[in-house]
Order: sequence, then structure tokens, then C-alpha cells
Amino acid sequence: MKPVKLSELIDALEFDSDEYACRIDLQNGTVVRVDRSLLNVAEEGDEDALENRPDWEKEDAEIAKAIAADSGKRFVAAPDKFNFHEYRQMESFIGTVEDRAAAEELWRAIRGKGAFRYFKDTAARLGLLKQWYQYRDNAMEQHVRDWAEAHQVPIEDDTTSRPRG
Repeated sequence: MKPVKLSELIDALEFDSDEYACRIDLQNGTVVRVDRSLLNVAEEGDEDALENRPDWEKEDAEIAKAIAADSGKRFVAAPDKFNFHEYRQMESFIGTVEDRAAAEELWRAIRGKGAFRYFKDTAARLGLLKQWYQYRDNAMEQHVRDWAEAHQVPIEDDTTSRPRG
């Protein structure tokens, strides 16, 4: 089992989407992304549909087949945004803001529709956006470390020189 770069796990979380399935290939120590529709075809066992893919999609089709055939020993679902709870991270960050008036503005910003946009706009106006991104990045890294430990995924910490935020 090869270690996976911590930066790749963080990227998998940060760029999580409904269109792609993200898996950790424990055999190669890499993060792989596969179009969910292609993975669905592989899981349904439609070999003809997988074989008749354009050349640019053949490698992804092979990965999709490998994931579909895996019994959980080679591929592990990557950490996802659903479990990271960015809204809770915003609440936690607000609790660290010492300026009570600024904290109150941020609390108001996260109430109701458009909370993420209003929060970021308010944090920018208050000069706290850089602090927010650093806080979120640190929380994201810790979440990924905790995920890796819980799933027994070995990691290689390559984040010391990585610019974040």
C-alpha cells in the first residue's frame, strides 16, 4: 500500500463534485477521478458500452471497470465536502473573531439563503477573508488527516511548501 500525497487528498476534497467519483487507489497511492456516468455503466456491467468509448475515454473506462470490480481492497472513496461541513467551519471561525461587532455581522451573513456568498463578501469587507481562508484550509487539512487515519490510508505530507488560500 503506497502512501497518498496529502495535497492530493485535500484537492480531492476541495474539488469534490457531483459529476465525478473520486477514489483513492491504495495500490498506486494516487487519487483517481472518474465520470460518474461512466462508473455507473461499469457497475452495471455493460462491457459493450465500455469497450466502444472514444480513445480519449478508454483509460477512464479501464479505471471505472477496476473500481466496479474492486471489493474495497484497492479503491476507497475519497473524503467529500458533505462530511466536511463548511457551514460549521464558518460558524467555528466566527467564534474566533475577537471583534464582537465583526462577529455579529458575520453571524447575520450566514443566516438564510446565500449564506456562503454573504459570508465571504462580509469577511472581505471586514478585512477577514484571508484569515477565513487560512482557517478553512487548516480545518480541511485536519479533516483529511482524520479521514485518512479512520480509513487506514497512509499519507505522505507534502504540504509544507504548498501555498494555500
